[in-house]
Amino acid sequence: AQGHGAKGDNIYEFQIEFLEPVEPKPVCRVTQRQLNITVQKKESNWWERLTKQEKRPLFLAPDFDRWLDESDAEMELKEKEEEKINKMKIESRVPKDPFKHLKKGYLIMYNLVQFLGFSWIFVNMTVRLFILGKSFYDTFHTIADMMYFCQTLALMEIVNSLIGLVRSPLIPAVVQIFGRNFILFVVLGSLEEMQSKPVVFFVFYFWSIIELFRYPYYMLSCIGIEWKPLTWLRYTAWIPLYPLGGLAEAVCIVQSIPIFSETGKFSLGLPNPLNVTIQFSFLLQIYLIALFLGVFVNFRHLYKQRKQHLGPKKRKMK
Repeated sequence: AQGHGAKGDNIYEFQIEFLEPVEPKPVCRVTQRQLNITVQKKESNWWERLTKQEKRPLFLAPDFDRWLDESDAEMELKEKEEEKINKMKIESRVPKDPFKHLKKGYLIMYNLVQFLGFSWIFVNMTVRLFILGKSFYDTFHTIADMMYFCQTLALMEIVNSLIGLVRSPLIPAVVQIFGRNFILFVVLGSLEEMQSKPVVFFVFYFWSIIELFRYPYYMLSCIGIEWKPLTWLRYTAWIPLYPLGGLAEAVCIVQSIPIFSETGKFSLGLPNPLNVTIQFSFLLQIYLIALFLGVFVNFRHLYKQRKQHLGPKKRKMK
């Protein structure tokens, strides 16, 4: 090494012949005060001395803060061996899942299919509106079949959570999937008058944009890949999109209430002597309140997830 000492700039070197073999590549670390060189033994055992020559070189001095006598060294080696054995025992107790690769393959395919489905919806709606100049009014008739497929397939997310295939909490998944399917199948699918309204475009568009980031993120997570821009989009894009999607769903319900009241569709007539009819439009008004509660539940859940994945990392105290 080259350094500046009492006699000016000089080349410094030394040579040590160890008592037993060591690893050929020592680890060097330079600090402001000194140069630390760590040399690892090839075999962890007790040495009677450091060098082959019995007389210690004059420039060597023991570090008594780290000094171990033979009994201490044997005790330390024994503790390390016991720790290693205990670790192997713990690992052997953990049951190996023979279907691990099959489950991972299923999750990758599920997320890929959903991503492709919602990508088709998003691209189709964008091209039709902004390039071909089509109107809002035919959205349902051109997109509904694919949306039916994607939202029916989304029921598997509830099953995956129930059987423990994924660690996602069950309640937020149930709230979102059943809420969307209620809008799609009951409110829009059963009323032809609703299918030509512009609000359908906004409902489908907000749903598809959110899923463009969610499903690729889950798909890459299955194979242990994290792409930071995608992670940021996954846990940030929902902040404006989720409330807008909830608002579009609420508008959809408000517009459908007069139609259900007029047609009496899905209304329930109780038998005599009560002779009372429960209007489905009244149930929709109750659902409207539940919709905003569901948005709050999912909003809170997504905020916690964002804080967990994008918030400052806590340092462990030594």
